[in-house]
Amino acid sequence: MNTPKHVTLYTDGGCINNPGPGGYGVVLLYNSNRKELSGGFRYTTNNRMEIYAAIAGLSALKEHCRVTVFSDSQYLVHSIEKGWARRWKANGWKRSSKEKAINPDLWEKLLALCDIHQVEFQWVRGHAGESENERCDELAKAASSGSNLPEDAGYHGSAL
Repeated sequence: MNTPKHVTLYTDGGCINNPGPGGYGVVLLYNSNRKELSGGFRYTTNNRMEIYAAIAGLSALKEHCRVTVFSDSQYLVHSIEKGWARRWKANGWKRSSKEKAINPDLWEKLLALCDIHQVEFQWVRGHAGESENERCDELAKAASSGSNLPEDAGYHGSAL
Protein backbone atom coordinates (compact mmCIF):
# COMPACT_ATOMS: atom_id res chain seq x y z
CA MET A 1 0.00 0.00 0.00
CA ASN A 2 1.34 3.42 -0.96
CA THR A 3 1.98 5.94 1.76
CA PRO A 4 -0.25 8.98 1.19
CA LYS A 5 1.33 12.31 0.37
CA HIS A 6 1.72 14.62 3.37
CA VAL A 7 0.23 18.04 2.65
CA THR A 8 0.51 21.03 4.96
CA LEU A 9 -2.52 23.29 4.92
CA TYR A 10 -2.72 26.74 6.49
CA THR A 11 -6.14 28.35 6.79
CA ASP A 12 -7.70 31.55 8.03
CA GLY A 13 -11.06 33.22 7.83
CA GLY A 14 -12.59 36.43 9.02
CA CYS A 15 -15.16 39.15 8.55
CA ILE A 16 -15.36 42.88 8.28
CA ASN A 17 -17.53 43.27 11.36
CA ASN A 18 -19.09 40.02 12.55
CA PRO A 19 -21.37 39.16 10.93
CA GLY A 20 -20.56 41.01 7.76
CA PRO A 21 -18.63 40.59 4.52
CA GLY A 22 -16.31 37.64 5.06
CA GLY A 23 -13.37 35.94 3.43
CA TYR A 24 -11.09 32.95 3.75
CA GLY A 25 -7.52 32.25 2.75
CA VAL A 26 -5.72 28.96 2.24
CA VAL A 27 -2.10 28.00 1.59
CA LEU A 28 -1.45 24.39 0.55
CA LEU A 29 2.14 23.11 0.67
CA TYR A 30 3.46 19.82 -0.71
CA ASN A 31 7.21 19.46 -1.16
CA SER A 32 8.16 22.48 -3.29
CA ASN A 33 4.60 22.98 -4.55
CA ARG A 34 2.47 25.82 -3.26
CA LYS A 35 -1.14 26.73 -3.99
CA GLU A 36 -3.11 29.67 -2.60
CA LEU A 37 -6.90 29.84 -2.51
CA SER A 38 -9.30 32.50 -1.33
CA GLY A 39 -12.91 33.53 -1.56
CA GLY A 40 -15.57 35.39 0.27
CA PHE A 41 -19.24 35.98 0.94
CA ARG A 42 -21.40 39.08 1.15
CA TYR A 43 -22.71 38.39 4.67
CA THR A 44 -21.41 35.66 6.96
CA THR A 45 -19.51 35.10 10.23
CA ASN A 46 -15.90 34.69 11.32
CA ASN A 47 -16.50 31.11 12.42
CA ARG A 48 -18.13 30.15 9.13
CA MET A 49 -15.14 31.52 7.24
CA GLU A 50 -12.70 29.61 9.47
CA ILE A 51 -14.54 26.35 8.72
CA TYR A 52 -14.96 27.21 5.05
CA ALA A 53 -11.21 27.77 4.70
CA ALA A 54 -10.53 24.21 5.87
CA ILE A 55 -13.21 22.87 3.50
CA ALA A 56 -11.74 24.80 0.55
CA GLY A 57 -8.24 23.53 1.26
CA LEU A 58 -9.22 19.89 1.72
CA SER A 59 -11.54 20.03 -1.31
CA ALA A 60 -8.59 21.09 -3.49
CA LEU A 61 -6.82 17.77 -2.90
CA LYS A 62 -7.14 15.39 -5.84
CA GLU A 63 -6.24 12.18 -3.99
CA HIS A 64 -6.22 10.70 -0.48
CA CYS A 65 -3.60 12.58 1.55
CA ARG A 66 -2.27 12.88 5.04
CA VAL A 67 -2.93 16.50 5.95
CA THR A 68 -1.82 18.74 8.78
CA VAL A 69 -4.14 21.74 8.99
CA PHE A 70 -2.85 24.79 10.84
CA SER A 71 -5.49 27.27 11.98
CA ASP A 72 -5.61 30.15 14.43
CA SER A 73 -9.23 29.25 15.22
CA GLN A 74 -9.51 27.31 18.46
CA TYR A 75 -13.21 26.82 17.61
CA LEU A 76 -12.25 24.94 14.45
CA VAL A 77 -9.33 22.99 15.90
CA HIS A 78 -11.10 21.93 19.11
CA SER A 79 -14.35 21.05 17.33
CA ILE A 80 -12.49 18.46 15.25
CA GLU A 81 -9.64 17.34 17.51
CA LYS A 82 -11.80 17.00 20.65
CA GLY A 83 -14.57 15.26 18.71
CA TRP A 84 -17.18 17.93 19.36
CA ALA A 85 -18.36 18.16 15.73
CA ARG A 86 -18.80 14.39 15.44
CA ARG A 87 -20.72 14.37 18.71
CA TRP A 88 -22.98 17.20 17.51
CA LYS A 89 -23.67 15.24 14.32
CA ALA A 90 -24.42 12.05 16.25
CA ASN A 91 -26.85 14.04 18.41
CA GLY A 92 -28.79 15.39 15.42
CA TRP A 93 -26.74 18.61 15.31
CA LYS A 94 -27.44 19.47 18.91
CA ARG A 95 -24.80 20.60 21.39
CA SER A 96 -27.13 19.75 24.26
CA SER A 97 -30.76 18.77 24.68
CA LYS A 98 -31.74 22.43 24.36
CA GLU A 99 -29.00 23.98 22.22
CA LYS A 100 -28.58 23.51 18.46
CA ALA A 101 -25.11 23.22 16.97
CA ILE A 102 -24.16 26.20 14.84
CA ASN A 103 -23.02 25.79 11.22
CA PRO A 104 -24.10 22.16 10.72
CA ASP A 105 -23.97 22.58 6.92
CA LEU A 106 -20.26 23.33 7.05
CA TRP A 107 -19.43 20.79 9.76
CA GLU A 108 -21.14 18.11 7.64
CA LYS A 109 -18.89 18.95 4.65
CA LEU A 110 -15.76 19.18 6.76
CA LEU A 111 -16.38 15.86 8.52
CA ALA A 112 -16.91 14.16 5.14
CA LEU A 113 -13.55 15.51 3.93
CA CYS A 114 -11.90 14.36 7.16
CA ASP A 115 -13.23 10.88 6.40
CA ILE A 116 -11.57 10.94 2.95
CA HIS A 117 -8.19 12.18 4.16
CA GLN A 118 -6.07 11.55 7.26
CA VAL A 119 -6.43 14.97 8.84
CA GLU A 120 -4.84 16.44 11.94
CA PHE A 121 -5.69 19.97 13.06
CA GLN A 122 -3.18 22.08 14.96
CA TRP A 123 -3.69 25.47 16.49
CA VAL A 124 -1.26 28.28 15.67
CA ARG A 125 -1.39 31.66 17.38
CA GLY A 126 -2.76 34.27 14.98
CA HIS A 127 -0.86 37.48 14.21
CA ALA A 128 2.26 36.09 15.86
CA GLY A 129 4.63 36.17 12.90
CA GLU A 130 3.92 32.70 11.43
CA SER A 131 4.40 33.65 7.76
CA GLU A 132 1.91 31.22 6.19
CA ASN A 133 -0.79 32.09 8.72
CA GLU A 134 -0.14 35.78 8.03
CA ARG A 135 -0.47 35.11 4.29
CA CYS A 136 -3.82 33.38 4.84
CA ASP A 137 -4.98 36.39 6.84
CA GLU A 138 -3.99 38.70 3.93
CA LEU A 139 -5.88 36.50 1.46
CA ALA A 140 -8.97 36.40 3.69
CA LYS A 141 -8.99 40.17 4.20
CA ALA A 142 -8.60 40.84 0.47
CA ALA A 143 -11.39 38.37 -0.36
CA SER A 144 -13.78 39.92 2.17
CA SER A 145 -13.24 43.31 0.55
CA GLY A 146 -14.06 42.06 -2.93
CA SER A 147 -16.92 43.38 -5.00
CA ASN A 148 -19.88 41.25 -6.07
CA LEU A 149 -19.39 38.71 -3.28
CA PRO A 150 -21.83 35.78 -3.46
CA GLU A 151 -24.40 35.03 -0.81
CA ASP A 152 -23.48 32.50 1.90
CA ALA A 153 -26.53 30.33 1.34
CA GLY A 154 -25.91 28.37 4.55
CA TYR A 155 -25.84 31.43 6.79
CA HIS A 156 -29.30 32.21 8.14
CA GLY A 157 -28.55 35.38 10.06
CA SER A 158 -30.12 38.54 8.79
CA ALA A 159 -28.39 41.67 7.61
CA LEU A 160 -29.28 44.69 9.72
